[in-house]
Amino acid sequence: MQRIQQDVKALSFWIDKFTKLTLAYEDVTTLAQLGNEEEDEALLPEARALTDKFIEDFENLRIAALLSGEYDRNNAIVTLHSGAGGTEACDWANMLFRMYTRWSEKNGYNTEVLDYLPGEESGVKSVTFQINGTNAFGYMKSEKGVHRLVRISPFDASGRRHTSFASCDVMPELPDDYKIDINPDDLKIDTYRSSGAGGQHVNKTESAIRITHLPTGIVVACQNERSQFKNRDRAMKMLAAKLNLLSQQKQTEKLQSIRGEVKDIAWGSQIRSYVFHPYSMAKDHRTNAESGNINAVMDGGINMFMNAYLVWQRQMENESNNS
Repeated sequence: MQRIQQDVKALSFWIDKFTKLTLAYEDVTTLAQLGNEEEDEALLPEARALTDKFIEDFENLRIAALLSGEYDRNNAIVTLHSGAGGTEACDWANMLFRMYTRWSEKNGYNTEVLDYLPGEESGVKSVTFQINGTNAFGYMKSEKGVHRLVRISPFDASGRRHTSFASCDVMPELPDDYKIDINPDDLKIDTYRSSGAGGQHVNKTESAIRITHLPTGIVVACQNERSQFKNRDRAMKMLAAKLNLLSQQKQTEKLQSIRGEVKDIAWGSQIRSYVFHPYSMAKDHRTNAESGNINAVMDGGINMFMNAYLVWQRQMENESNNS
């Protein structure tokens, strides 16, 4: 039943997108025809703006057609961890959290904080949140990796330039009927008090759950739900999703070893740099996509990076299949 509901939701998504694109095309052509008939040059700026918006929406829909992975249309569960560097790194992780929250808002998704560990002075040490909506994982999978910040630190009285790192992990929310065998003896389960944004009983009850999968070292946590039981259930689903991705990764590495893969796409690889000083630029090191408007990027304008990644990923898959 859940799968059928997902199929219906996905089809509704595409129908809605196509309908809006069709209406936008009609608006552009109508305005152009009106301008020609009236010979009114005052309509030209509006016609150009509508045309540019139509082209942007068309390109986004074309790129969305590349979202054909098994879990691409699922919700996305995202975890951000600050790197070494104390307050500066925690602030950078919080900046990324805001960036993804703003991206979600602009693209019609909603976010839900599942676990939150604040920094000692500012920002966050780690935060796990879920982005809900069709194709959320398909887009957000492009963000998995290490993100690098270069700026004049607001926490440095000497005004020196600092480099900070934060890691982003992304996994799909698996359907309720997904089954994976997990040995209870392999789990270490800890309870603790909710410590920040998203907790229903912050600092009141030990309803938050942290689960460690001993064989792999994978750790998941949830403090968003009202009861310890619900937090545990959600954390187990997160663990299942991570174990599923780990299994897929091992299979991919096996295939890469057979065909002699030369690219390092490991977890620790740096995928994108955000430079505030001495110049302004955000650049993706996999696709070479870049933007000089760093403020727009940090305000959620990252579709260009996601779209470039999807094209790059398809090219890598084609090259792999042809080798």
